[in-house]
Amino acid sequence: MNPRISPLDPAQATGPLAAKFAAVKAKLGLVPNLVRTFAQAPAVLDGYLGLSGALAQGTLSGQVREQLALTLGEANGCDYCLSAHTLGAKAAGLSPADIEAARRGTAADPKTDAILRFASAVLDQRGAVSDEAVTAVRAAGATDAEILEVVAHVALNVLTNFTNNVAQTTIDFPRAKPLAAAA
Repeated sequence: MNPRISPLDPAQATGPLAAKFAAVKAKLGLVPNLVRTFAQAPAVLDGYLGLSGALAQGTLSGQVREQLALTLGEANGCDYCLSAHTLGAKAAGLSPADIEAARRGTAADPKTDAILRFASAVLDQRGAVSDEAVTAVRAAGATDAEILEVVAHVALNVLTNFTNNVAQTTIDFPRAKPLAAAA
């Protein structure tokens, strides 16, 4: 399947865009097609890089951030993000069972499980979650900072998932198996 929105070729990038591509490549070893697609709209690329960079410095661990991305990518039907974050989850030390559970919106750790369930509620209810949902994630040990970061991760993943679904971004990571096949 050809992408609906063509990714920019890093070899053709100049100026600030070339510097951004170089920074991404230094961090990831490649400039993923999603980043190259975002580059069609520099404001979107800047927003993505800024928010993802800020959240990487937040209070949620790398493992929980990957679990959130898997939960949300599955919910939003984003094969690109599921593939990218399955690889990222493995690199963060998550087991195949942890990865499958995250794709189902659950986790063995009670606090992480509550965070993933809360993120699903935020997505499903467009942020208009119940008092009970907030109470449940707090009861599992989530701080207000973590709750706000979960909301921001939902927003970030909606951006990436929806962009990939609209653009039909070519997957440049090992393809994640469909959930039924992963079981």
